[in-house]
Amino acid sequence: MIDVVLADDQALVRGGFRALIDSEDDMRVVAEAATGDDAVRLALEHLPDVVLMDIRMPGLDGLEATRRIVADRAASHVHVVVVTTS
Repeated sequence: MIDVVLADDQALVRGGFRALIDSEDDMRVVAEAATGDDAVRLALEHLPDVVLMDIRMPGLDGLEATRRIVADRAASHVHVVVVTTS
């Protein structure tokens, strides 16, 4: 099973990604974050296989959130895919 954390400040975008992921038998969304701070916290809490990370979010942006996730040794196996509509 591939565990995924969704990080995007727009609920509609997260909902679209969730619908796509939930339609796959071997993938599941384990958490959703609307801010960069929440993305870091949830990624380090759940240690998913993948984080889908928006670049622009309130507070901590997605790029800094990505830096913090990959810098944590406990998350060494977590892959971050940066997504943006920009």
